[in-house]
Amino acid sequence: MTARVLQRPTLVLNRNWQPIQISTVARVLVMLWNQAIRVVDPADFQTYDWADWSRQTPRDGDWSVRSASFHLRAPEVATLVAYDRLPSTHVPFSRRNLFKRDRYACQYCGVQPGSDALTIDHVWPRSKGGQSTWENCVLACLECNKRKADRTPEKSGMRLRRPPVRPVWKPLYAADFIRIASWSKFISEAYWNVELGQ
Repeated sequence: MTARVLQRPTLVLNRNWQPIQISTVARVLVMLWNQAIRVVDPADFQTYDWADWSRQTPRDGDWSVRSASFHLRAPEVATLVAYDRLPSTHVPFSRRNLFKRDRYACQYCGVQPGSDALTIDHVWPRSKGGQSTWENCVLACLECNKRKADRTPEKSGMRLRRPPVRPVWKPLYAADFIRIASWSKFISEAYWNVELGQ
């Protein structure tokens, strides 16, 4: 149980409370011990150093870390003590990020069959010089990919639901997507919209 809690996500804010990344509870606790970060209580926005946080008693329903000598609430939000540069606004092209951009849906028919039944389709086929880029790759279900085959959407009589674009960076691209309710106090609704480029 403790190992699972240590891998849960924690929202990390810059010193000016701007969301900059998602980290793990384990990493945040190490940074808290090293005085590089302070935990933020989303209920009242109070910040805590290690000594203060270790005295907080986990409430019923809280995720917590237990050892022989202490019982800690798992932090959901933390802020850096020193200013850190803003994160890169470049989203690396990867399978994981492509699935996030396209919301696990076929970009031809719109179905969401699950990740095992989706493929990466090159809009302009690789056999015709198409590259693996944000602007040329989309998710396609097996049926649509088979129907399109080695042709462009126009030649196969198919339409993309929306044109593929390079996404705009959002903190949620930094980790696997788990939405934690308390984060809504720090992240605007625009960040929750994982449909990027809009």
